[in-house]
Amino acid sequence: MEILGIDVGGSGIKGAPVALEKGELLEERLRIPTPQPSDPASVAQTVQDLAAHFAWRGPIGCGFPAAVQHGVARTAANVDDSWVGTDIALLFGEATGCPVRALNDADAAGLAEMAYGAGRGRLGTVIMVTIGTGLGTAIFIDGRLLPNTELGHLELDGHEAEIRASGAARKRDGLSWKTWGTRFDAFLGTLERLFWPDLFIIGGGASKKHDKFFPYLNVGCEIVPAQLRNDAGIIGAALAAQPHG
Repeated sequence: MEILGIDVGGSGIKGAPVALEKGELLEERLRIPTPQPSDPASVAQTVQDLAAHFAWRGPIGCGFPAAVQHGVARTAANVDDSWVGTDIALLFGEATGCPVRALNDADAAGLAEMAYGAGRGRLGTVIMVTIGTGLGTAIFIDGRLLPNTELGHLELDGHEAEIRASGAARKRDGLSWKTWGTRFDAFLGTLERLFWPDLFIIGGGASKKHDKFFPYLNVGCEIVPAQLRNDAGIIGAALAAQPHG
């Protein structure tokens, strides 16, 4: 089955058709800069443009940087605050003329890694952490998702963790990989003390350079890079939108 996966981020909106049998992109993904301001009407137009690029007329799955309940944004992280209370699935469905399923972006990435990547076949407690404009988290217990955890907003050194330890924070503060890795390690340590996971999967843009900061991570449980890297959000969004029954 083929479904268009879309990953909305604070700096870019990415998408591609996905073959669910293998969890692979069918075409080269398209990335469009996130409009500024990133209000609902502007982002919906970008999503419409992305779907039109692929001449898409089928189901669409969309990962979005917010807690998403029944298709509705309950928070807004790294996008305009006017998203709070917006029915993402309805808005994007009207913009594209296609059925849309919306979910938290880190949850989407986690679903992909659990189905096709580093978490495949893993039981126990698995925590996916995506590093990008913010810090996203997805928790799985014996393969079942606990949605909308949003643990990047936990306090770390007196600030929200993603203010201190996201990929954007590393670039903003001009941090070396060692200094930033120490900050990120403190975030993982907090998660470990709260949840005692069996596995951390590290995804997002920074996962491509995991060799630069993994040496500075000292938590006790196993840590692996995401296998699907920055395509995980697209693939997981498509996976979440597959029809059932």
